[in-house]
Parts: sequence; C-alpha cells; structure tokens
Amino acid sequence: MFIQTHETPNPNSLKFVPGVEILGKGQTKDFLKITDAVCSPLAKMLFRIEGVKSVFFGPDFITITKADEDLEWYVMKPEVFAVIMDFFASDLPVMRDVESSSTTNEDDDEIVQMIKELLDTKIRPTVQEDGGDIVFVSFTNGTLKIRMQGSCTNCPSSNVTLKNGIENMMQFYIPEVLCVEEAETEMDVVSKTELEKLEKKLDKSHDE
Repeated sequence: MFIQTHETPNPNSLKFVPGVEILGKGQTKDFLKITDAVCSPLAKMLFRIEGVKSVFFGPDFITITKADEDLEWYVMKPEVFAVIMDFFASDLPVMRDVESSSTTNEDDDEIVQMIKELLDTKIRPTVQEDGGDIVFVSFTNGTLKIRMQGSCTNCPSSNVTLKNGIENMMQFYIPEVLCVEEAETEMDVVSKTELEKLEKKLDKSHDE
C-alpha cells in the first residue's frame, strides 16, 4: 500500500490518502475525541497514537489533527502509516455503522433544499480536497449555520473561507441567505462553560 500525504490549510492537520476507499462517495465522519470512535476500529487505532487530537474520514482520505503544534509530523507520520497499513491488512470494517452526512431530506423547505444542494455540489468537494468537510446545521431568519470538520476545524484560514468564500457564494445563488456563521460544537460549549466557571472563581477570589 502506498500512502500519500497532502498538507492542508491548517498546519496542525495532515491529509493521508491510502489509495483505497475509506467511507465511499459522499460520506464523511468526524471524530473529535476517542469516545466518538466507538463505531470505528480504524479511528480507535489512530487515537492510540501519541499526539493525535482528532480524526476525520472522507470518501477516500483520512485527516489527522495533532494536539500540539510543537509535535513534529516526521515523528507522527510513520506511526500513522503503520496503523493504516496494519488496519487494511485486517478484515475489520472501517465503520460498524456508517452514517450518511449528505444532506438532503424530503421534509426540508425549498430554500433549505437549495442550500444543501449548493453545499453538496459546489462547496463540499472543494473543502474535502483540503482534508475537511462542511455540514449544514440550520437556517433561521436568513442566518445559515454550518459546521466545519476535519482540517477546517480551528484552522486559521477557516473564518476567511467562511466569510469570503461560502457566504459570498451562498448570497450569489440564494439571496435569502443574509449571513453564514459557524455553529458551536459540543466541545466549544463545554470549553466556554468551563471558562465562565473559572472567570467567576477568579472574580470571587479578587473580591475577597
């Protein structure tokens, strides 16, 4: 097996292309922590590598995001190669229960269907080339909320991509879209809650 690597716009994320199907056309899956990987033997094996923060599966690629920019890819890459090669030499499935992240739903109204169609045909393929993905979350009162995945998570350039690329394209094709925002993940909400608790404690100790 010959595994190619491609840099992504996020220096902490690297795209691995093993030359075999991972999830198949239109399928992606984001694993932000090891407990998310219970449905994937491959993801669990990758999380065991020291320094792996998150794992993302695309149709034919795997994006690994490292926990710290001080960790060197030249140290981590051989371990990732070994895990991928060992996995595909086994008979284990990539996913035990594959979820489709493609977006269309018969219950969607016309504008939401148009938004999802535009995401699937024009935007997702480009984002996946960079080792990430984009998922529809909601559309309310002109505000479209999406979630960036894979290499796009916490990427320094993702906000520019969001505003200059995705928002402009959406507004060009679908005037009802007034703005595009990135939805908070569960991890973001937890981090924000913990930060607020810490700030309250510091304020309290300062008052005393």
